[in-house]
Amino acid sequence: MQDMVIIGNGPAGLSAALYLLRAGFSVTIIGKDNGALSKAEKIENYFGLPVPQDGNTLVENGKKQAAELGAVLLEEEVVGISWNGSYQIATTGQTLESRSLLLATGSPRKRPAIPGLKELEGKGVSYCAVCDAFFYRGKDVAVLGNGEYALHEAQELLPLAGRVTLLTNGTEPLVPLPEGLKVDMRPIERLAGEPTLQEIRFTDGSSLPMAGLFVALGSAKGSDLAKKLGLLLDNDRIVVDQHMQTNMPGCFAAGDCIGGILQISVAVGEGAKAGLTAIRYLRTGEVLPA
Repeated sequence: MQDMVIIGNGPAGLSAALYLLRAGFSVTIIGKDNGALSKAEKIENYFGLPVPQDGNTLVENGKKQAAELGAVLLEEEVVGISWNGSYQIATTGQTLESRSLLLATGSPRKRPAIPGLKELEGKGVSYCAVCDAFFYRGKDVAVLGNGEYALHEAQELLPLAGRVTLLTNGTEPLVPLPEGLKVDMRPIERLAGEPTLQEIRFTDGSSLPMAGLFVALGSAKGSDLAKKLGLLLDNDRIVVDQHMQTNMPGCFAAGDCIGGILQISVAVGEGAKAGLTAIRYLRTGEVLPA
């Protein structure tokens, strides 16, 4: 069992890791890529950079720092997460167990522009198969996505739902698919239903009756993982207190996934604060008062 698993290898996650590692705790950092910073060509407004630096270089240097202190860095995708006294983190390659958890997943810059999606959230549209599959026993449901995360959500639904359809919205599936999982690649025009989801309408004028839609586009976002744990959210931002604690014991969040000013310097500071709070928690088992 690890002392800490950090989901996200950007400035917030790596900053927290440095404090935890220097305090003698075991840390695993999971990140599929360098996130938003991978597209930053020139960073000039960050302390200690005498010349502009690209985002990838900054992140890679942070990874080297953490690795030299003993961190385990995994280039994998997190597809599931749960808590049963300790945190269970499922990736595309393995399942990890940890005493504590830090969500530092950044913030997605795009949302699916499908009319009716936002209006039907909680009314047939869900972001967590583990949480909501029970409510769709024997009913026809769909998963929106085409990658590992979508496959994981579909596999959670297959034993319970009447029929599960993978909607790729005009793209090819990126992973091998199991028997029993139907694939529909038609582009989606909109979701329809009142007061709950009733059908998926496609751009070719056809439609598909549907009781539930589980959104699993790309990789799991911080808010997707937060919903699986029952963390408090505010407009998809993870709610934390002044110590970077969520409403779950031993679970912290920092960086862009909690909102606020989306800057590297802020993420590094929040990661440091989360790391220091996590050190206290791991040593004492105490949750600091908000």
